Amino acid sequence: MFSKKNKAERTAADAWDYLSSAVTTASDSAREAGSHAVDVTSATASKLAGKASKKSSKFATEAQDKSVKLAGRAGRKAASARDEALARAALAADALAGKRPGVPWGLVIGAALLGAAIGWAAATSARAALERQAENEELELAETAVVVTPKYDS
Repeated sequence: MFSKKNKAERTAADAWDYLSSAVTTASDSAREAGSHAVDVTSATASKLAGKASKKSSKFATEAQDKSVKLAGRAGRKAASARDEALARAALAADALAGKRPGVPWGLVIGAALLGAAIGWAAATSARAALERQAENEELELAETAVVVTPKYDS
């Protein structure tokens, strides 16, 4: 198949050909209208030629604007497709050469930090639970404690 760059170039070339043929046709029709105008009436023919000339220049301007827009769009799409194709080609060449892709260090460091945060939260909550359990056991012992005072026989 054709690449996007070639397609963009073809689109721009087609637009330019369309513009050139539109201008040529408009010029020819204006010239023909001018030559027939001498035969018919010069006043009416010159009015018609003026109108044809104005319309043809208007159409030529519109065609040129549209071709410029289309060529710009095609060029931008071709550039982005070219960049992606180059990146994929480089990755494929590296894979064929036996090179492994780089380690995503940002993800590794992010996962380590997330694990450390979760571990810290778990350790803090476990420490708080053990302290509460120790306090409850101490209170229970204090409530159930029996004070024994020895009696001396004397």
